[in-house]
Amino acid sequence: MLIALSWKNIWRNKKRSSIVIIALTFGLWGGLLSGAIMMGMGESVVNTAINRDLSHIQMHKPNYQSEKDVREFIANGPEIVIELKKIKNIKSVSGRTLIEGMAASPASTFGVKIIGVNPMDAETTTSISNQLIQGSYKELSKKNRIIIGEKLAKRLNLKLRSKVILSFEGIKESIVYNSCRVVGIFKTESTQFDEMNVFVNQKDLFRILDTEPIIHEIAIRLNSKKNIPEILNILKAKYKNLSIQSWEEIAPEIAFLSTSMENFTYLFVAIILFALIFGITNTMLMSIIDRIHEFGVLIAVGMKRIKIFTMVILETIFLSVTGGLMGMIIAFLTINYLSKVGIDLSIISASMESFGVGTMLYPMLPFSMYVALSIMIVLAANIAAIYPALKAIHIQPAEAIRTY
Repeated sequence: MLIALSWKNIWRNKKRSSIVIIALTFGLWGGLLSGAIMMGMGESVVNTAINRDLSHIQMHKPNYQSEKDVREFIANGPEIVIELKKIKNIKSVSGRTLIEGMAASPASTFGVKIIGVNPMDAETTTSISNQLIQGSYKELSKKNRIIIGEKLAKRLNLKLRSKVILSFEGIKESIVYNSCRVVGIFKTESTQFDEMNVFVNQKDLFRILDTEPIIHEIAIRLNSKKNIPEILNILKAKYKNLSIQSWEEIAPEIAFLSTSMENFTYLFVAIILFALIFGITNTMLMSIIDRIHEFGVLIAVGMKRIKIFTMVILETIFLSVTGGLMGMIIAFLTINYLSKVGIDLSIISASMESFGVGTMLYPMLPFSMYVALSIMIVLAANIAAIYPALKAIHIQPAEAIRTY
């Protein structure tokens, strides 16, 4: 009986209740959509970094990351790459030869990271082959060819078929040089990456360095990010002498950004609900004042005060949940639509690229967020209802009936 009565009571003043419901609806819709955009941005940063060069897991010699020494290569690296390709849930593997060096053209000179790759392995491990704006990735398999970023090409005034001189320290601590022809120019979501990295065929590096094949870094792509813990355990048990890290360990700042976006969404929605609590409390107080005579009569005829308290609580919960559900439904439909078509941010592409975010943004919100929000709405409703409910049960029947 109390449930049915509480539901009818919130519609006794349709205008007042409708205003609160509309405020809840649009407040939550805006909060969830903003959160979904922020989370989509965080996910975009993670995915683009993984696709660009990070991969899901990387393997190095323990001292390599701190020293970046060309001599700190993985023993039996090529054999390990072959072994890794046979492990279940590993999608692709790329062994990389990494050297810090200089790129020089007639116009200028700039420090770069020279990434020697097996073109076929790298094509399935990174997205660089799909991000060429000029040239052909296949030509990288030819002798003395190089692929550079658009930002570096502008800095060195290079075009397709231009020659660039690479200089770097060799295995024997002598400076070696290599003349390469530009066969591709790529443009990723990160202008910093485009300026600092060049790709060459690692066979050219082995020949110039006069060495057997050497691998400094093994990049591993999995079928899913969910497989990372399982594969990490397998690799750490099998290759105990190597440093094996997930993308979160290699780039903690990117992992922190992704987590921060989710936390920001919870905080943002919580602030919205906190602000709406005052509006709901005010509405319920107005409702109590309008019905003081009614409450006085109910108490006078024997209705227990706990039932009146419960009725006010239920009215507030119904009011809040109605607005909350409408807000979540509209937000879900909006986010679901935008997650498919995306939001085109090409108008501010320069700003987005400085953060490593693509120009197409796909908002996303995990299902757990809707569950958590439902709980938060009920809790907020209970908090908002406490003062009006206490006001109602402290009404004195005689005074209420005589005065109002």
